[in-house]
Amino acid sequence: MRRAGIFAAAALLAALSARTSTAQTPGHPERKVVYKVAAVYPELAKRDHIRGVVRLEIVVGANGTVKSTKPLGGAPVLIPSAIDAVRKWRFEAASKETTEIVQVIFALPQS
Repeated sequence: MRRAGIFAAAALLAALSARTSTAQTPGHPERKVVYKVAAVYPELAKRDHIRGVVRLEIVVGANGTVKSTKPLGGAPVLIPSAIDAVRKWRFEAASKETTEIVQVIFALPQS
């Protein structure tokens, strides 16, 4: 019984989490994300039913780590959570650092 409760809680948490996706940057091929951390849906945003897309411009080092982030758009309450998650992402290695545009989608589950 306890195990079922844990699975139900995990499923609910996953449903309330933000979905993430990457968008291609003009001028060069998209670098593949090899490790992705989901953004945490802020409590204030959930309570007020705030959803949407946060767009970030990120600089990815040659080794695949995110060196810097710059918000390009999105609800201000969602931006910090998106930045926190994307800073933990890891991309495939490349010969030089690149600039990527990524999107973090915050969507409430369907009722």
